[in-house]
Amino acid sequence: MLQIQNISKTFGKFKVLDQLDLHVGRGQAVAIIGPNGAGKTTLIKSILGMVVPDSGAIRFQGHPIGQDAGYRRHIGYMPQIGRYPDNMQVGQLFDMMRDLRQGAAETIDEELIQAYQLDAIFSKTMRTLSGGTRQKVSAALAFLFSPPVMILDEPTAGLDPLSAEILKEKIQREKQQNKLFLITSHIMSDLEELATEVLYLVDGKIVFFKTLEALKLETGEERLGKALARIMAGHRPSQLS
Repeated sequence: MLQIQNISKTFGKFKVLDQLDLHVGRGQAVAIIGPNGAGKTTLIKSILGMVVPDSGAIRFQGHPIGQDAGYRRHIGYMPQIGRYPDNMQVGQLFDMMRDLRQGAAETIDEELIQAYQLDAIFSKTMRTLSGGTRQKVSAALAFLFSPPVMILDEPTAGLDPLSAEILKEKIQREKQQNKLFLITSHIMSDLEELATEVLYLVDGKIVFFKTLEALKLETGEERLGKALARIMAGHRPSQLS
């Protein structure tokens, strides 16, 4: 479904993606992990067409993404920090997104709108919302059109425990619909619950891409954080650069 073919990207003197090659498809929930500056955000933005790689290609369902921006209607994106017009009402935001799709979406999924009771605050402006409530709006927007690909950047950050559980349960149900999830998070326990594969980046390169079960089996660790620490201990710095 999504083919990333030897992409590289440099900002100034810093190479943030270095001949990164990755193929992922339906039914996978890929945890994208790595230290700060590893290239996680640049990879996500490249997939979304917000960053253009210096070399290489990204294909969605076999077609280069640079030829038609329409592929993005098949992707639901939940940013770590949602930025919306301050004076726009919550209800207006959802109406605007529906209008932009102009009936292109076959399915409208309002489950999170109901679960988070967002309809009760449709008349409030975005500037009045707390950070956690803005996250709920971002989550509901990401799932609104039931896209086959979901990119979630720190999805539970800022959510209270109950709201985080609601979102994780939603992700688990959607995984059963044969969708592709790409998830970044610093909360290892969330990734343990949600991920089927782990992609570990350092300095814009893939150190490993393994199933979660294979990673645990290889390291003998049940906790993802401990498994990562053990496998990374076997890599010298020269091997990561």
